[in-house]
Amino acid sequence: MTEALFYKAEADKTIVCALCNHHCHIKPGKRGICGVRENQEGTLYSLVYGRLVSANSDPIEKKPLFHFLPGSTSYSIAPVGCNFRCRHCQNYQISQYPHLYNGEIIGTATSPEQVVAAAVAAGCASISYTYVEPTIFYEFAYDCALLAHKRGLKNVFVSNGYMTPEVTRHLAPVLDGINIDIKAFSDDFYKKICSARLQPVLDNVRLMQALGVWVEITTLLIPGLNDSKAELEQMARFIKDIDADIPWHLTAFYPTYKLTDRPPTPVETLRRARDIGLKEGLHFVYEGNIPGEGGENTYCPHCGTEIISRYGMSCKAVQISAGRCAHCQEVIPGVW
Repeated sequence: MTEALFYKAEADKTIVCALCNHHCHIKPGKRGICGVRENQEGTLYSLVYGRLVSANSDPIEKKPLFHFLPGSTSYSIAPVGCNFRCRHCQNYQISQYPHLYNGEIIGTATSPEQVVAAAVAAGCASISYTYVEPTIFYEFAYDCALLAHKRGLKNVFVSNGYMTPEVTRHLAPVLDGINIDIKAFSDDFYKKICSARLQPVLDNVRLMQALGVWVEITTLLIPGLNDSKAELEQMARFIKDIDADIPWHLTAFYPTYKLTDRPPTPVETLRRARDIGLKEGLHFVYEGNIPGEGGENTYCPHCGTEIISRYGMSCKAVQISAGRCAHCQEVIPGVW
């Protein structure tokens, strides 16, 4: 166990956790909503420091990040636990593990040095903290991120965006890229489907971008829950208000975990959503989970040339030189 960051103890040894926007009040012997931070006599401990259940080399496109070192691989790690309770979580076997198995914590003991060495040995260009919400293993992720930068690796979060502003500001200097889920543009959806709130997520999108972290956004479209024309327009306008160059990934839902009463997302819904995003003025809107439809390719917003060709999670060709379209020299925002 490792003492946690971002908390304060009250006189009765109750702890107020300041890691994420749940701001859990944790009594001695109890844990926060994430299930992996425990109050032991007025000291908060992370139960998952270096306790990895997953460590893989993934295409960076899997995160998904499309404007961040395309064609590279990212060493991707996770322990158990999550601060959301999404009813449609595709990784619920690990994200909800402590809740499913009476608080049990599993994982292979791993040091930050071992993670960075494995990433270098695998030829990865970055380390991704992913599969579950990385904020819940912040102490380990941060230690890995510091070492990664020293070895020339970049750092990526794949996140629900629920960390507190204090954590965001602490993290930004060692974080190079982040994909944040905007799961819907409705607080009611967040409360019923994720047991969370919308506004902190929107605030973090703005703050991450303002702090210089490369931001991309993903929305999983669930039929009848978050895919209406009005809601998609609101989401697109929110993104454009921050920066029209932020990539927006629209991905297909498949029934899983506790949300099995909804059908898979039709291809037509993804196309309609992409059209809405482009009509609202976003420059880079992508269709996910539907390989071969062309919606995953990158087009120059100035000349319209296809400058990155993809098929699924494979990057086939990149026509960007020094951050510019190879055809018209338009600057293409991203980390190249």
